[in-house]
Amino acid sequence: MKVLLTQTIERTGIVGEVLDVSDGFARNYLLPKGLAVQPTEGNIKRLEQARKDYEAKLKLVRAEKEALLAKLTGHELTLIRNANEEGHLFGSVSRRDIADELQKAGFAVQPDDVKLDEPLRRVDAHIVHVALAADLKTDIKVWVHREKKEGEEAAKAEKKEAPAAEGEEAPA
Repeated sequence: MKVLLTQTIERTGIVGEVLDVSDGFARNYLLPKGLAVQPTEGNIKRLEQARKDYEAKLKLVRAEKEALLAKLTGHELTLIRNANEEGHLFGSVSRRDIADELQKAGFAVQPDDVKLDEPLRRVDAHIVHVALAADLKTDIKVWVHREKKEGEEAAKAEKKEAPAAEGEEAPA
């Protein structure tokens, strides 16, 4: 069944577009919710301006994403997390964590833009893919460092400075 979209529907089409969809999708979802109408000449002309406005908006958004991509390329991010002596994190670093840190740094990146196969679970340098659109992609370097615990460095310094006196046992 051919329908004319009155609103942009993600993964389906944009406003003013004539689509050929299944009868059930049109009758049970698009038409009752007012997301589509029959593609008559009057309806097509009525939605023509809305389509032009939406396409202009898409061009603006695209230009903003290209500018963001240019600034983001080569950016490095440092995250401090709790980890054990071997470098395994207590927890993990997720897409949301990386996106939040990028937002704090002034980049308008959403968690869905950050592409991770699995969360980061080790202290190390990681290459993370950021895709703002299907063809706007870059890589950033994310450094995950271990958080120093209180007294950890002081205890290590004391052990090095205080050799055991004669007759005394060294602390275990």
